[in-house]
Amino acid sequence: MSFKIISVIGLGYIGLPTAAMFASRKIKVIGVDVNQHAVDTINRGEIHIVEPELDILVHAAVTEGYLKAVTRPEPADAFLIAVPTPFYPTISADDIPQPNLSYIESAAKAIAPVLKKGDLVILESTSPVGATEQMAVWLAEARSDLTFPQTHNEESDIRIAHCPERVLPGHVIRELVENDRVIGGMSSKCSEQAIALYKIFVAGECVMTNARTAEMAKLTENSCRDVQIAFANELSMICDELDIDVWELISLANRHPRINILKPGPGVGGHCIAVDPWFIVSKTPELARIIKTAREVNDSKPEWVINKVKIAISDFLQSNPTKTAKNVTVTCYGLAFKPDIDDLRESPALSIANEIVKLHKGTVFAVEPNIESLPHSYAGNKLVTLSNALKSSDIHVLLVDHKQFLNTHPTYGIIVDAKGIWNNSK
Repeated sequence: MSFKIISVIGLGYIGLPTAAMFASRKIKVIGVDVNQHAVDTINRGEIHIVEPELDILVHAAVTEGYLKAVTRPEPADAFLIAVPTPFYPTISADDIPQPNLSYIESAAKAIAPVLKKGDLVILESTSPVGATEQMAVWLAEARSDLTFPQTHNEESDIRIAHCPERVLPGHVIRELVENDRVIGGMSSKCSEQAIALYKIFVAGECVMTNARTAEMAKLTENSCRDVQIAFANELSMICDELDIDVWELISLANRHPRINILKPGPGVGGHCIAVDPWFIVSKTPELARIIKTAREVNDSKPEWVINKVKIAISDFLQSNPTKTAKNVTVTCYGLAFKPDIDDLRESPALSIANEIVKLHKGTVFAVEPNIESLPHSYAGNKLVTLSNALKSSDIHVLLVDHKQFLNTHPTYGIIVDAKGIWNNSK
């Protein structure tokens, strides 16, 4: 079928770039978001998030009349749901985080009144296995006059599929086009229709599977990465205990032709790798033992780094008996969850910096070259330049290996290097 109008529900880091890509192919796109500020910003041809090249695409799409943003869904031929899937708050540290699908439910109920026979609904939100089927149930409950694939299979009035996003922040526009897509329909015709939609702009291969496998594919990719990072992080803590340079060790081990150990860090952040494994664990807690342990290892690494900072402060005071803790300046280098971006979501570096502010009686600086002002979620209030921090700090806590940090090195004070770029400097 041809898609004359496409609707994207949720205009965040994935939804807005996806909407802009369809609109760039001269197809009318209706973006839907409950955030009035986001809607107004987009309708001015501007963007409310940071992503290279996206501003150009959105401005052109809005100016040419192919993209508009609204707060309530309107009729379309295809609906892509790209809303958050957070977790419910946990009561204790032993609780397994449980996914909250209320945003998906709200999106499904919002589009239900405007659905018509022949429409396609795709869930793009990263979700636990079975979420697409649950979305279909919510839609069927709201529209008993239409048929859905869970009851009518290939003959359903509405086609439903899952297609997880698989893009890297900072490279979203390119990867939306170039990356392969996993398309999981609730029937073969659902998959075929979804593939036809994505091929409007996707140059990569669209691989057909079922909805549950498509959901699990995204979770598996990020869980695999999380396990690999956990091995490196656990190794770094073991080597510290045994007085071994973990960076040298990994370099030597990686000389083996079939070994590729990742580099350790202060933890795992972002909206994917630090989150997605819990979707698997929540579904199969008794079976997902390695995945759960990896999450626990990576979640524990920030506390390990914080303890290193405490020891560094104590060592500095012992070496400088005339000073008190209030006279010691600590600087955290990097707040983002990965190098060379401004994204602070689920950032272990930000979490560590916050804890240092709370525990230390003296001054705590932050150096983050990719932001202009500190976020409200940061407990401190001092953002300084790299040169100022290097000259005025007693404790240097390297948390993110931004490119600006690679070719410099503190000449005074104690270094706590969670990324191994200063501890190994000559």
